[in-house]
Amino acid sequence: METEKGQKLIFVYNADSGIRNMIIDGAHKIFSPSTYECNLCGITYGMFTENTVWKKFRKENAMKMQFLHTDEFQGQYVSKIGNCPTFPVILMETEGNLEILINTAELDGLQCAENLIDLINART
Repeated sequence: METEKGQKLIFVYNADSGIRNMIIDGAHKIFSPSTYECNLCGITYGMFTENTVWKKFRKENAMKMQFLHTDEFQGQYVSKIGNCPTFPVILMETEGNLEILINTAELDGLQCAENLIDLINART
């Protein structure tokens, strides 16, 4: 994928950072997957490890990528985007400007890593 200089994808999961939250989220995925609130996480990670299709895409892609939890995003970027988006979300940062690339509703409609990869490729 060809990218403009200075472009970066920012993936924001609908979860807070930290070991405690990771354990709670993991348990939620196992015991009540239908009510888990982060389809981005569900698509890119299985119960315990990163999805292999997604991992291959991420490693072989030339686009810079940053992965953040909600609290990390709000600490680093909320002043740059104005209205805070809903989460999960994928943003495109170009020369310091942020735009929503894939919104929450679109992410919630995806079924697998291949669908996510196709959508990213179509929009970048």
